Amino acid sequence: MSKQLRQDLTYDASLAAVAAMLADPAFREEVCERQKVLRHDVRIETTGAGVEVRIEQVQDAAGIPSFAKKLIGDEITIVQEEHWASPEAGDITVTIPGKPGDMRGTATLAESGGVTTETVDLTVKVSIPLVGGKVEGLVADMLRKALLVENKVGRDYLSR
Repeated sequence: MSKQLRQDLTYDASLAAVAAMLADPAFREEVCERQKVLRHDVRIETTGAGVEVRIEQVQDAAGIPSFAKKLIGDEITIVQEEHWASPEAGDITVTIPGKPGDMRGTATLAESGGVTTETVDLTVKVSIPLVGGKVEGLVADMLRKALLVENKVGRDYLSR
């Protein structure tokens, strides 16, 4: 089983400005703070033509349905890794260390008329018998909400 998540995030800025924002540790830090994570560590490294992003964050599991909370506990550690080979395209992997599942996919940037759209396309897979599909839906919903917060922070960031 798996669940697809596709989300378009638009920015009133050039592709170059959005790519620079996504490679800025201050932007990624602000996103974590606005998502109200308990703790986070952001690392961004430029490698030749690409950018490597690693964000480890710990979120409170309050508000998560009881069937899922039994599986993950009171806190959720999430590791997001992005490998941008160019400003236009990157691979994304999101894992919850020690838990059976991950999210994998891509992010692409496309500019038209001074507006850049970031398209995030992920496959959420949780390998837990009987409840895996429910957990995949829960994770996809959480990730969509996190992306919408990131989009809001990005729009604010780019308007400064």
